[in-house]
Amino acid sequence: MGSLKAFYMSVCTDLHLSPNAYVSQVLKETHSCSSDISLKLTGNQRLKEVTRLCDNDLLALSKTLRNDLTVKALDLRYNRISDEGAVHLADLLQENVALQSLDLMCNDIEVLGAERIAKSLHRNVTLKRLRMTGNKIGNKGAMHLASMMQINTSLEELDMSDCDLGTQSLIAFAIVLSNNRTVLSINVSRPLLFSLQEETTVHMARMLAVNQTLRELHMGKHGMTDSGVERLCEALMLNRTLRYLDLCCNRISRDGVKCLAGVLKENNTLEILDLSSNRIEDDGAVYLSEAIKQPHCKLRALSIPSNNIATTGLLSLTKAMDTNPHLTHIYIWGNRLEEPVCVAFSQLIAKGRLLKEHTDVFPYEVDGHFYLAEVFHGLRRHYYWTPSFGQDGDPASNAALALDTSHCLDLQPC
Repeated sequence: MGSLKAFYMSVCTDLHLSPNAYVSQVLKETHSCSSDISLKLTGNQRLKEVTRLCDNDLLALSKTLRNDLTVKALDLRYNRISDEGAVHLADLLQENVALQSLDLMCNDIEVLGAERIAKSLHRNVTLKRLRMTGNKIGNKGAMHLASMMQINTSLEELDMSDCDLGTQSLIAFAIVLSNNRTVLSINVSRPLLFSLQEETTVHMARMLAVNQTLRELHMGKHGMTDSGVERLCEALMLNRTLRYLDLCCNRISRDGVKCLAGVLKENNTLEILDLSSNRIEDDGAVYLSEAIKQPHCKLRALSIPSNNIATTGLLSLTKAMDTNPHLTHIYIWGNRLEEPVCVAFSQLIAKGRLLKEHTDVFPYEVDGHFYLAEVFHGLRRHYYWTPSFGQDGDPASNAALALDTSHCLDLQPC
């Protein structure tokens, strides 16, 4: 077959559609001789004007790629894809046998589109990563994807954050994951929950107690309290596979962190813990420090920005880093960074114990006093934004990414 661009232009002619100049340019720059192509057709390019893809563009693109064996990843973030475009993608997934990654973040897909994509994955055996972030598929759309996970045996990563999930669909995901042996990573952050009983956290805890496959779980913005964390910790005492736990933007205080510290003392599997934007304060940081000091604690990355932690808690963490060499990444911006903390982090960086790209602060000195400035490093694989001078959220090259957990969760430093 000739070049992808030539075939795309031919398809547009047959369908009586005007070619999208942005798609044409990207396909022109694609090396057809490669057997591992990643097509990046994002609609939020900062340095050049692009025509965002609409449903007709998806029709032409899906027909172009239907029998293609070279394109392994398709990035369609921030376009204007609605349910109609999702139907075209579903048709592509039914016939294409090469595509492994599909990113649909921040489009306009709703229930019908989610249903068609889910049903196409009943038979698809090649797609490993699906990102639906920011599409308002709601409970009904999510239920179709949960049902799909009972049948599909290839999908390894599913991102459903900010999709307006409700209690029903979250419980469905938890039940399915109790028996699923394929999914390694799931993101169900920012659901729409109206109950204060934390039923969804209870069901996720039950799942973790029996699941022996999941390695990465994101439950940010669940309104989780210390009581919910305690239930999760009871399950984590039994779980020996989870390596990345994201509980950012919840209502966790020192009591919940005390339970997590107990897990770290007993469970040497957990490697990444994100507690950003909670309220653990000094006592919570001290509990974590005591756990990290244990020689068998294998925690490698700790994210605690915006937790109202002051000198006592932050200094205890720097001392813990001197004791345990496994902790190599730590993020602290948004806490009370008084001068003793600034000096301690300056010393950690100066002696090479903490690499400057493995933290979100950088020390500087003025008139003999040390201060810390913010730098844009962090656990940002699932974030909506990166700095305007950085890469556009690409897990393979994003300067804001601390650890690469995108490929079978090997957790190798970038």
